[in-house]
Amino acid sequence: MAPTVLLAEDDRAIRHALERALTLEGYRVTAVADGVEALAQAHRTPPDVLVLDVMMPGIDGLQVCRVLRAEGDRTPILMLTALVETADRIAGLDAGADDYVVKPFDVEEVFARLRALLRRTAPRDDTPEQPPTPAAAPAPEGRLIRAAGLRMDPRARRAWRGERELELTRTEFELLELLVRNAGIVLDHSTIYDRIWGYDFGPGSKNLAVYVGYLRRKLDQPGAPQLIHTVRGVGYVLRED
Repeated sequence: MAPTVLLAEDDRAIRHALERALTLEGYRVTAVADGVEALAQAHRTPPDVLVLDVMMPGIDGLQVCRVLRAEGDRTPILMLTALVETADRIAGLDAGADDYVVKPFDVEEVFARLRALLRRTAPRDDTPEQPPTPAAAPAPEGRLIRAAGLRMDPRARRAWRGERELELTRTEFELLELLVRNAGIVLDHSTIYDRIWGYDFGPGSKNLAVYVGYLRRKLDQPGAPQLIHTVRGVGYVLRED
């Protein structure tokens, strides 16, 4: 069955053009013009993925994202934004978005990012469904991966630095897991993009740098060494100096 997309965009021309392009690509699209309609539709018929414009009258895309995340809704969210400053992009990630595309965008880039989000949330046929781990229950030791003072439970999607549990979005968790599993190894930008997003957005993209910066803010603590290091012109490495 074709994936369902809830598109919220107040610009009529962009909304109609993107709705048509997504439909031709094989998606089942519900398009709305503002955040109020987006929330109502998401509650009425939950989609497989949401595409939200950041700047909308009334309830904007960031507020829609925050409300859904506060309700425990983990549906992947792709933000559309004309804001290019790093702080603006971080605001979207902080609200719980999984990815973003900067306007004006190439529709093929939107398609690529949607495919990557849907791949990451698709159930795996070879993995039996497991009941969720209660928040207070400790993870079995054999299920943890460790590096540089970090512990991660991939199945429960929980992570700790020392005794402090980290509050991570889906993308942040997957990025940290990739770095932990390859601790001490320098991962180049192309490898990280391919493993996390399923698509290399090229040397001009700042998407990875934004996520690394935001992840550092959640990992770093006073008096403790920085864990994620930049290797200029190459990529990133996790190590405890």
